[in-house]
Amino acid sequence: MYVNTNAQDKIFKIHTIAFYNLENLFDTENDPDKFDEYSPIMEIKTDRMPIYKKKVRNMARVISEIGKEESNNSPAIIGVSEVENKKVIEDLVNDSLLVNKNYGMVHFDSPDARGIDVALLYQKKIFTPISSSKHELKIYDDASSKRVYTRDQLLVSGLLDGELIHVIVNHWPSRRGGEERSRPKRVAAAKLSKRLIDSLQIADPYAKVFLMGDLNDNPTNASIKKALNAKKDKSKVAAQGIYNPMENFYKNGIGTNAYRDNWNLFDQIMVTKPLINKDYSSYRFYKAAIFNKNYLLHQEGKYKGYPFRSFSNGNFTNGFSDHLPVYVYVIKEVL
Repeated sequence: MYVNTNAQDKIFKIHTIAFYNLENLFDTENDPDKFDEYSPIMEIKTDRMPIYKKKVRNMARVISEIGKEESNNSPAIIGVSEVENKKVIEDLVNDSLLVNKNYGMVHFDSPDARGIDVALLYQKKIFTPISSSKHELKIYDDASSKRVYTRDQLLVSGLLDGELIHVIVNHWPSRRGGEERSRPKRVAAAKLSKRLIDSLQIADPYAKVFLMGDLNDNPTNASIKKALNAKKDKSKVAAQGIYNPMENFYKNGIGTNAYRDNWNLFDQIMVTKPLINKDYSSYRFYKAAIFNKNYLLHQEGKYKGYPFRSFSNGNFTNGFSDHLPVYVYVIKEVL
């Protein structure tokens, strides 16, 4: 897709890069090696398959529409979290709403106690993976000193229309036990992400890196402001620094998930300095957004305006997710 950004009437090629927490996209079979029996769909005792198919269809509908306004396409690349296994991802990309996009996937099983993973989906005609790896986050419970098994971080390097980029997909530890008590776990996750970025920048100081995920922290929390040293102002991003376009949304009261009448912006996409340079002869960051179409929100009741989640009180709601997707556009001058 091509777009005129009104920048001296130049024409740019545009792609969407997105992230979406799919809220417990589990299959209907019990895996004896995971605690999946506690997943919402496994708590439903009968007729799971029709519910599973509706859940997959709902996720496919959202993905098919993210960024479409300007790119006239579904995301070229989308990171996802809360997927149980490779099978559910295959079902998702083979849904009739997405199958013509010919999505490939990168997925590894992680040691998470709940059995949820992260993954990367990509349109094969636009993005070609070169390498992929998973990176363990080793964290421990303060009281027992036992290891807390959480999601691996996924690093995928590849060619976006022939240009090398790197994508790190995250789902950082939750706030279980309270934000303050659980904070060190997310700081540790941020430090792991920062080490991955540092290693990419050592190999190539001009590495174009997208850091995305459900971080379970807001843009102003210590994990992001201190451990990652992410900046909300482009002008303050150092040569090998990180720009976080999501912080301004948060400061304006805009979020991706709601809890007790408060909006959080846990779902974020950040980029390294080379992606915000003003030379558009190669792909650069254009703008960020939150995908918040009306159908993704409760339209009435006490949760009016909140994300319309899939499961509530042991029942399937025919909703979508308790998180809203986030996305960025990247553009390159072609004329």
